Amino acid sequence: MSFNQTDITDNSPIYIDGQPVTMCNEYKYLGSMVQNTGNLECNIQHRVAAAWLKWREVTVVTCDKRMPVKLKGLVYKTMIRPALMYGSETWAVTQKNVNTIQVAEMKMLRWMCGVTRLDKIRNEYVRGSMGVRDIADKMQESRLRWYGHVKRKPPDYAGNLALQLSIPGRRSRGRPKTRWKDVVLKDMKMCQLSDDDVKDRAKWRAKTRKADPTTMWDI
Repeated sequence: MSFNQTDITDNSPIYIDGQPVTMCNEYKYLGSMVQNTGNLECNIQHRVAAAWLKWREVTVVTCDKRMPVKLKGLVYKTMIRPALMYGSETWAVTQKNVNTIQVAEMKMLRWMCGVTRLDKIRNEYVRGSMGVRDIADKMQESRLRWYGHVKRKPPDYAGNLALQLSIPGRRSRGRPKTRWKDVVLKDMKMCQLSDDDVKDRAKWRAKTRKADPTTMWDI
């Protein structure tokens, strides 16, 4: 794969032990989809599809009207949401990416509650009845938790070296792509944190944790 190049026909073939290596635009690595453009759309769609697949496997619980809504929320949080958020701590997400994941989550939760948009029930009530936090908050928690792990490592750790990496050359015209560090800095500003707080594990955990609410409403 050649990154940041949409046309792979002009690249010279690569041979390993005399065998040509097939070039591609995307491939799966450790459960995540990698694109040559560096965008997240393909990976997010893959995560959404994986979450729906897991959701269908537990429809005996999620679609049974006799099951308590709280139990359905527990099933979602332990079996479906991890599939939807897998690898999200390393995503350089944009607001469009977050909206895509939120839409998928709300479709699942509304279906599990047996309500539709025509019922005019707000998302907050759906999440509150199931005890589920907004997935955007859980993704932020995951990113900051991972960032704290990396920053507490020695300076020669590969993750810290990557954070300080500076690529030579000039970027193309237009708005620069959103970097993972840009997203993390925005998260830290929202949580009122700085790099000096990383060593204080208790404070870092208290500021970054986004706990799921207790069930507050009945639908």
